[in-house]
Amino acid sequence: MQIARNQSLDVLRGTAILLMVLCSSIAFGKVLPAWMFHAQTPPPYHVFKPEIPGITWVDLVFPFFLFSMGAAIPLALNSKAEQQPFYKIALQLATRLVLLAFFAIFTLHARAWVMDKQPTIFTHVLSIAGFILLFLMYGNWSRFVKKYVALAIKIIGFLAAVIFLYVYPFAYGQFSLAKSDIIILVLANMAFFGGLIWYLTRNRPWLRIGILPFVMAIFLGAKEVDSINSIIFNWSPAAWLYQFYYLKYLFIIIPGTLAGDWFLKENKQAELIRDSSKRIFILIACIATALIVINLWGLFTRALVLNLALNAIGCLALSVLIKKIKAGQTIKQLTQAGIYLVLLGLFFEAYEGGIKKDYSTYSYYFVCSGLSFFALLSFSIVERLGCFKKLMDFLAANGKNPMIAYTAGNLFLIPLLKISTLSVYLDAMSTNAINGFARGLIFTGVVALITICFTRLKFFWKT
Repeated sequence: MQIARNQSLDVLRGTAILLMVLCSSIAFGKVLPAWMFHAQTPPPYHVFKPEIPGITWVDLVFPFFLFSMGAAIPLALNSKAEQQPFYKIALQLATRLVLLAFFAIFTLHARAWVMDKQPTIFTHVLSIAGFILLFLMYGNWSRFVKKYVALAIKIIGFLAAVIFLYVYPFAYGQFSLAKSDIIILVLANMAFFGGLIWYLTRNRPWLRIGILPFVMAIFLGAKEVDSINSIIFNWSPAAWLYQFYYLKYLFIIIPGTLAGDWFLKENKQAELIRDSSKRIFILIACIATALIVINLWGLFTRALVLNLALNAIGCLALSVLIKKIKAGQTIKQLTQAGIYLVLLGLFFEAYEGGIKKDYSTYSYYFVCSGLSFFALLSFSIVERLGCFKKLMDFLAANGKNPMIAYTAGNLFLIPLLKISTLSVYLDAMSTNAINGFARGLIFTGVVALITICFTRLKFFWKT
C-alpha cells in the first residue's frame, strides 16, 4: 500500500533544518542576547560551560529533527516490512547507516576551513565542487535517466570523493575517519537503530518503550568499572561509526516512531478530524505552541516553579479540550503524549544539575520529546484546517530535501560569498542585535530558496 506523505511531518523537518541553518548564521559575539545561542555556550565568547542549566530555542532544533526522523520511520518502512524478509530490511538500514556516515565524513572535509586554516579562492572552489559531487552521490538520478546510467553517475561521484579524501592535505593533517560531522553521524546511528527497533516491535509498541529503561540503566551504571554496563557502553566495533553514547537519542527517536505509527493508522483509515468547531482545534494548537514558548522562557530564566505551574494549567486545558472532540484520534494521541513527556521531563529537571543540551540530561530528552509532540500537533492542526498554506508549503519543501538544506550553506553559499567578496557586506551587518539577526535571516532565506528550487524540480538527495 502506498502511503501518502504527511505534510505536517515535512513542515516540522523543514522548520528544524532551517532553524539549524539560522542559528549557525546569525552574528556571534556580544550583539545578540544569550537566548539566541546554545544555553551552555553563552556570548560574548561562546565558551562551553556545562554547568549552566537551561535551554533555548537553539537547543530544540536538533531534537525536533530527530523526532521527525523517528516519526518518518514507520511511514517509510511499513510497506517494506509487510513484503520483505527481515534480512533485506536490516541490509537496507545498514546501507543507509554507511551512506549517512560517509555523508558526515565527506561534508565535513569538503568545508574550506577544514581543508585550509586560511581558506583561499581555490579551497572555496573545491567546496563548491564537493557540493556538486554530493549531487552525483546522493541524487535520485534514476528518476531522470536509465538505471545503469544512474548507477554509473553514483559510482563516479563516490570514487571522486574517495580520491579527494585520500590525496588532499587537510589542515588538521592526514585524513582520519574519526573526523566527521557529529550531527550527521548521530542521525546515521539513529536511522539504523531506530529503524531496527521499530521493525522488531512494530506490532508491540509498548515493548518499544520498554527498551528505553534498559538504555537508561546502561548509562547510569556505565561509570562502574568492569561492570556489564561499562563493557556494553565502551564496546564498539568501529569507534568512528558507532558509540553507545549516541543511543541516548533513542529517548527522542522512539517517541517519534509512535507518532509515525499513529499517522500510519490514520492514513489507512482515512480519518477525518473536523467533526467539531474549528475553534477547539485552533485553541489546542495555540496552547500547544504557547507551552513550547513558556518552557523555553521558564527553563532558561530558571523560573522553575512558575514554569511548572503554567505547564500544569496548559496541560489541564489541553486534556479538557481533547475530550470535546469526537474524532481526531491522532490529535488526541499527540496531545496526551506531549503532556506526559513534558511533565515527566520537568520532574526530572532537578536531576543532573538542571536541564541541559550539553552534556544532555534526561530532563532534556523528555521535555524536548514532549515539545516535539506539541510542535507536530500544532502543525498537523494547521495543515488540516488549511491555514497558512503558503508558509506550510514553503517549510515542507525544505523538509522534503533536508540533506541539500543542511549542506548548501557551508559548501555552496559561504564559498560563493567569499569568492565574490559579498561576504564582506554580510559580515558588516554584525553591528547590533537587529542587523545580526537579519544577517542570519538573509543567509537562511537563500539556503531555503536553493533547496526549494531542487524540490520543485523533484531532484532529491536520498540514502
